[in-house]
Amino acid sequence: MKLVLLEPLGIPQETLVSMVGQAVCGRMEIKAYDTRAEDIPTLIERSKDADAVVLSNFKYPREVMEQCPNLKMVCVAFTGVDHVDIAYCKERGITVCNCAGYSTVAVADLVFGFAVALARNILPCNEAVRKGGTKNGLMGFELEGKKFGIIGTGAIGLRVARIANAFGCKVYAYSRTRREAENIEYVDLDTLLSTCDIVSLHVPQNNETIGMINQEKLALMQPHAILINTARGPIVDSKALAEALKAGRLAGAGVDVFEMEPPVPEDHPLFGAPHLIATPHVAFASAQAMEKRAVIVCENLKAWLDGTPQNVIC
Repeated sequence: MKLVLLEPLGIPQETLVSMVGQAVCGRMEIKAYDTRAEDIPTLIERSKDADAVVLSNFKYPREVMEQCPNLKMVCVAFTGVDHVDIAYCKERGITVCNCAGYSTVAVADLVFGFAVALARNILPCNEAVRKGGTKNGLMGFELEGKKFGIIGTGAIGLRVARIANAFGCKVYAYSRTRREAENIEYVDLDTLLSTCDIVSLHVPQNNETIGMINQEKLALMQPHAILINTARGPIVDSKALAEALKAGRLAGAGVDVFEMEPPVPEDHPLFGAPHLIATPHVAFASAQAMEKRAVIVCENLKAWLDGTPQNVIC
């Protein structure tokens, strides 16, 4: 059988190939690409003879998989799988596994990078002091005592909740599945949005969550509140968020994800909005997270070859 690593995965390529080799233990021929390609013809060329492929977060559509007659397994080196045509994989009986959990710590860290930066005006302060300015007009607020709202209490949401508790926040949550967790009060979505000073999104992208935070929902938030999105771009209506920031109906936002993968067009609506910190989908990307991800990829491949697949999406 043939295994194709369609892109590098953030650790040295030699290390990755060695790890994968040990995991498959001679049961698969390994082809590893050290460049990332997202165009359909190249993906077809790279994938066409594969029994299994590994990829992270670029689109892997039906159009590619239809040209891969031997394909039996897609290992997604990512948490979300909305970029893979899951419906087609179900049709074909292709096993899809993800790497849930590798980026939990990294994403939660960035949430509080956003929260502290927005609360304490770190970026405007940096700009002011470099131009001979002072703290005038830049006094921020403490996280202690604030109401911190978490939408989605999976592994990342729960870690964010624990850190928020450590800051002295009162934590509220809204989630389709409620977890047994200390110091979290579950409420409905509208109550959370209208109550909380900080709202952080941690839900997957699906038909139920696309456009979840729209103009109507943003209007429920308080003018001093901030919104943080490290989940998926389409969960938030970017135009509505930009309008809320421009009108002063929201105090700030931290956004790591957009409707498309970076590079994001310079004329994106959010880039014209004040009090916005934007990052290029980097929340998951820490050195430690990349190492954890590679380990899970190897574990997924070994488990699949052993007939006991893990982290199965379909």
